[in-house]
Amino acid sequence: MEVFCIQATEITPKILLDKSNGVFVLQGKCLPEDAKKFFFPVIEWFDLYIEQPNEQTNFLIDFDYFNTASSKMLVIILSKLRDLHRDGKQVKVTWMFPQYDLELEEAGEEFSELLNIPFEFIPK
Repeated sequence: MEVFCIQATEITPKILLDKSNGVFVLQGKCLPEDAKKFFFPVIEWFDLYIEQPNEQTNFLIDFDYFNTASSKMLVIILSKLRDLHRDGKQVKVTWMFPQYDLELEEAGEEFSELLNIPFEFIPK
């Protein structure tokens, strides 16, 4: 499976999805003009990944900010991880957030509760 990598810009996050090395990262600011278009290849990548996933998937989400449209795309991606978790695979989402940003911390908590998958919360 090919490595999926997008470098960060001022308005979009770094994305690194590397099945072979077990690296799954979204990091930075997430304000794409068209969230569906931006995240479509990521969702496609995860569609392929869930056909033959690793036994363990540790997904790092380290946003400084994300918009509402990106939030909807995150739910789609995280629901794929939920499906893996339901199928008995080990899944963990590490949610990093600026130490004093209660909104970002609470957003992660809401995703965790909505999808019922293991989250670890780390202030930075």
